[in-house]
Amino acid sequence: PSALGAAGAAGAAAGAGAAESGLVNINTADASALDTLAGVGPALASRIIAWREANGPFRSVDELLAVSGIGEKTLAGFRDQVTV
Repeated sequence: PSALGAAGAAGAAAGAGAAESGLVNINTADASALDTLAGVGPALASRIIAWREANGPFRSVDELLAVSGIGEKTLAGFRDQVTV
């Protein structure tokens, strides 16, 4: 029963986009976390944070396309590593 309970809790946490899911939450990540994403360096991480501070939380991963320097190819490189 405890193993089932832990799996259920982990599943609920992953569904909420918690750290246990292994995904980087683009609305809460700091520059060092964003820098771990494929194709994202310090400059792009700073622009993601600046966009978020100016416009509020991202409503979807696709909204990253509004950040200068992120196009379809860049986003495709790390889309499966992020969540909102």
